[in-house]
Amino acid sequence: WFPYPNKTMFLLAILDNLPRLRISDALFRVFLWILRESGVQDVPSFDAYRKMRARQRGSFGIPTLPCKSVLGNVFYMNDPRSIIAKVCDWANPLVRIHIHVYPEIPDGPIIEIWHTEKWHKGMDLSMLSPMWDAGDKHYYVNELAQLYDGRLVIPLRWVIYRGEVHAEAHIVHLDQDNVSISHYLASLGGFLIRSCHCATPSPGQVNPLRILADGDPLYTSFVDHFGDDVSGNRSKSWNKHWNTYITHRNLPRRLLQQEFHTHFISSSPHASVVEQFYDFKESSVHQLYTYYICRTTHREPVRVLDASTNKPMRLRIFVNAEPSDNPMQSELSGHIGGAGNLFCRKCKAGGSDLTKETDEGFHALFRPGEQRTKDNVLEEVRQQLHDACQGVEKTVRDQQTLTGVKDAYTQFWINNLISRARQMKKEHPKRSRDDIQKELITWVDSHEKEVYNPCFTFPGLDPTKDTPVEILHTILLGVIKYVWYGTHSSWDVNQKALYAVRLQSTSTDALSIHAIRAKYIMQYANSLIGRQLKTVVQTTSFHIYDLLPPLRRQLWLAVGELTALLWVPEILNLKQYIRKDDVDVAVANVLDLFSEIDPTKMVEKIKLHLLVHIREDIIRFGPLIGVCSESFECFNAVFRHCSILSNHLAPSRDIALQLAEQEAHKHQLTGGWWLRSSDSDQWVQASPSVRDFIHTQPELQRLLGWTPEQVSKPGSVKLQPLAKGSTVRSFDALHATPAAGALNLHSYAPNSIWTACQSVVSSADDVCHVGSWVCANSPLENETNPPASILGRIVAILTADDSCTKSIVVLDVFHVEAARHKIFGMPSLLRRQEEQTSVIVASTAIRFAFNVQHDCEHAKCSPSGTRPVMQERVSSGVVEQHIEHRDVPRYIINTHSLHHPHLIRSVLPRSLTAPLSIHADRTAKHREFAQTLRKSRGKQREATKARNEARKAAKTSSAQDKDSPPPPPPPPPPPPLPPLPPPPPPPPPSAASVSAVNGTATACRIPSAAMTEDMSECSATRFGFLQLLNFIQTSMTLQRFSE
Repeated sequence: WFPYPNKTMFLLAILDNLPRLRISDALFRVFLWILRESGVQDVPSFDAYRKMRARQRGSFGIPTLPCKSVLGNVFYMNDPRSIIAKVCDWANPLVRIHIHVYPEIPDGPIIEIWHTEKWHKGMDLSMLSPMWDAGDKHYYVNELAQLYDGRLVIPLRWVIYRGEVHAEAHIVHLDQDNVSISHYLASLGGFLIRSCHCATPSPGQVNPLRILADGDPLYTSFVDHFGDDVSGNRSKSWNKHWNTYITHRNLPRRLLQQEFHTHFISSSPHASVVEQFYDFKESSVHQLYTYYICRTTHREPVRVLDASTNKPMRLRIFVNAEPSDNPMQSELSGHIGGAGNLFCRKCKAGGSDLTKETDEGFHALFRPGEQRTKDNVLEEVRQQLHDACQGVEKTVRDQQTLTGVKDAYTQFWINNLISRARQMKKEHPKRSRDDIQKELITWVDSHEKEVYNPCFTFPGLDPTKDTPVEILHTILLGVIKYVWYGTHSSWDVNQKALYAVRLQSTSTDALSIHAIRAKYIMQYANSLIGRQLKTVVQTTSFHIYDLLPPLRRQLWLAVGELTALLWVPEILNLKQYIRKDDVDVAVANVLDLFSEIDPTKMVEKIKLHLLVHIREDIIRFGPLIGVCSESFECFNAVFRHCSILSNHLAPSRDIALQLAEQEAHKHQLTGGWWLRSSDSDQWVQASPSVRDFIHTQPELQRLLGWTPEQVSKPGSVKLQPLAKGSTVRSFDALHATPAAGALNLHSYAPNSIWTACQSVVSSADDVCHVGSWVCANSPLENETNPPASILGRIVAILTADDSCTKSIVVLDVFHVEAARHKIFGMPSLLRRQEEQTSVIVASTAIRFAFNVQHDCEHAKCSPSGTRPVMQERVSSGVVEQHIEHRDVPRYIINTHSLHHPHLIRSVLPRSLTAPLSIHADRTAKHREFAQTLRKSRGKQREATKARNEARKAAKTSSAQDKDSPPPPPPPPPPPPLPPLPPPPPPPPPSAASVSAVNGTATACRIPSAAMTEDMSECSATRFGFLQLLNFIQTSMTLQRFSE
């Protein structure tokens, strides 16, 4: 059980390092006590266990480095070099096989980051992996090499093409003396060579990275750096922490979406994300406030064991992107934020309110403005620092408002410089401002590393381009939330109830969503989170056809269409996807409809303007789900479990130590290598018992957030469970099954024996059941290439025997209507000639499943059904309404579904799926919207002006009243009148009179003494009122007794 002394200690370590099941020390002691009382052997004491873990952490764990930011805040950081290189990925055989080293020229769909422009054109070529390991030789870029055919080349970069390593290179031509390289280089942009012989380079031709590698292979790792502010409490009490996480972008996206591959770096209640990024960038450590710098991976690459070759290699680390939420991306980009006049971090769109209300200013918000660049932002920040050296705050503030550049990190130094300049002027009044400014500028220039935002000085990272539009916060929690609020806030109680009934009746097959809780969604409509908004955007368009005006219905259709386009996992045709066919048109429709409904949204909501930058981010990063922050947001739960068990005296240290221990423990379980000791070159791994343990424990895999790749065989089926009490499976002849009416029944033996199955696996790894809608290869047109597709609903799944070696699927085939649905704008499915048509297809012919909704608008389906409300798994006796679908075989393909949106579009005609522009002349429409905006804003300004004038007049009147002489005192009240004499006592009443009096007491009620006291508070009429009251009481008493 190496590196543990015994199995008991190993199991206790697993129990102590479950990310989402953290246990306190007190509960851990209880477990130890139970084990000892149960007679388990080798149970350690609590102190012995902690000492063992401390020894392991010191020997091969991830170092937790104490840091002090340049602004003076103390925090702790887990060493990112150890996480990426030594402990988690490169030295782990289960992960190393998935690491992608070089850019890849896509020969098919664009899926991963190495297919995109970021790795192909978006960075200096020196930041890519610079060498190719040919086994006995290492070939570096920018060095002379010779091809097998004798030609000399200089490789520029290494790329993957059709699964093999190639080089993009220049051909070298020698001069006439054959002694030097000529000045003419034939640039072969797409020239690919399979292998080359390294010529003996002269000293001037050696790539400097070859020297750094010192004979080892040298590669580059790219990471996505995420930062966010998170509460460390599970309660509603806010306990703010700034956290930073990373993922290794050399891994495929399907792995990065697992919690296992999200790595914690640092957390602090005091140091901001940018402060923490400074130490991440510099790998700087401050122990006891003594500053020293470790050499970064760019100057001294990390040496680690390559688990694929079991040989040493070296590694450099660069940042790929910053996929945070919009406020954090603005902060990392040195931007003033969404509330500024120039509210976009990517371009200079915007201006003052009056500018944005003009025709040209408003129209400019619908397209990208002048691009911000890394150099321009740095230059602007430098100018602000120089202006701050004059000690004038207004100059800096005006410049920030004018340009939209306000770096939160550098703002500390700007304020510091303003204070220092004023203090220097106060201490030396005779010194000129220019002299003081010159001295402070000299100080700034000598401390550039500390003063400037580290995101702008990190090689290969451009915050103006590498902060992509993040679809979780911009689309789900932005655009969809805006249109959802505008929808439900306009409904009355009956409309909300009808929507909830329709939503609950939604067909959820092939939607990839949680169970719909419609009542919950409507009850907490203002507090929905991402997963609930995913449900809303995929389904709402089918339920609001008579609940909203046409313009808002059209907005829902446009938003659903855009969302499905952005959630594609792969891009089959980039030019068609991003150009004026799909994404651009869908974005334009959403923005135009928002503006037509309420043009103020366009000038107030930065998330709407950010949609115009989606195109450039897709080109740079590929499918935007690859830079979605959802996996990082999920990891906040792991952080929070560690936070609540901290003593909160040193939360940054406690959290970092615990999460570093979890990383090291996962590395051991999955067979990773580590150095036996810090002064040793021997690499070791856990014993086979430890390495194999996780592979036999699916529950442990789930608890650790690790999902091993499980390849399902397309066409495989699952038998139906036996009926209760039955031990024999029933078999029927094919002609006695639902396949009896199939068009191609003659292709099978009618008397062959088959049994029913529960599900079948499609080629896209969908588990399809009876009733699922699927796309399949047509059995009637086998000669076409690619095979023709048919769409239908599964009627039956059959297999020939218990071994499931031969299986078929019976489909109820529908055809796609030639025109889009007149209300929903989506493809419709109908039966041909209104007759049912069935076909038999092989189980391997099922391509994918897709979502279909019943056309309730056409069929006039209503909530006419009732069913019992289930509570605590039993019927409560209360009934609720539900939609009863009429038997009208007319269905709508849900093109708003986020499940395989690219596949369903690939089999349908583009005339049915391509976004259609709402407005032909968008510029003219934007002028109309701008005019509406000016009118509404003008009325708002007039109302605000009137309120201010009224408030000002009231203050002026109050001030005048204070200055005027006090009014004369009121005249004294008249003397009180003498009270009336009491009435004579009445004679005793008889029984009949008493009952008569009791019977009329409620009809003639006398004012009470308390009421009389309240009514007599007005001193001016008190005495007359009392006289009148006494007279009324006396008169009523005499009247009752007289009766």
